[in-house]
Amino acid sequence: MRWDALFDDLEGRFEAEERLDRDAEIADRTRQERGAVALLTRVAAHRGVLRVRLMTGSAIEGTVADLGSDWLLLQSPDGHRELLVPISAVLAIEGLGPRSALARTARRFPLRSALRGIARDRTPIRLHDLAGSVTTGTLDVVGADFVDVAAHALDEARRTPNVLAQVTIPLAAIALVEGRA
Repeated sequence: MRWDALFDDLEGRFEAEERLDRDAEIADRTRQERGAVALLTRVAAHRGVLRVRLMTGSAIEGTVADLGSDWLLLQSPDGHRELLVPISAVLAIEGLGPRSALARTARRFPLRSALRGIARDRTPIRLHDLAGSVTTGTLDVVGADFVDVAAHALDEARRTPNVLAQVTIPLAAIALVEGRA
């Protein structure tokens, strides 16, 4: 009889230690899994509006329309603007949930390729740089590490008489490329 109580006590202690070990292992695995999650996979899983604070000190809002290997495309809440954001220009993202998803990160091409598509389309853009300056016009050239913008008013076509300047901007200095949806 006495030994039954002793063995019950030992079994209880053993089970408690097993639970603690298992809980510690689960916590460790969870930390490791969270440590392997990339920012864009969390953005990919998000539904709804995000607020993105940029290195310029400004903030933009929108829903995720597309993602690339180093960029994200937001649709403005009013649906009139598309906002192409290099991840390198993001300071913080507000409203992002804890989930992650690989499925929506299907576009593996970099920002440079996305900019080449915009240049081919000849769509007028507003290019915000990291210093907060804005250049409006048309992307003429997308090089290995720079873009050339033919600066002109957004409501004017890219014609030689309308071009005010040719502006070269390093890719690393781009904070936001804004276009009409």
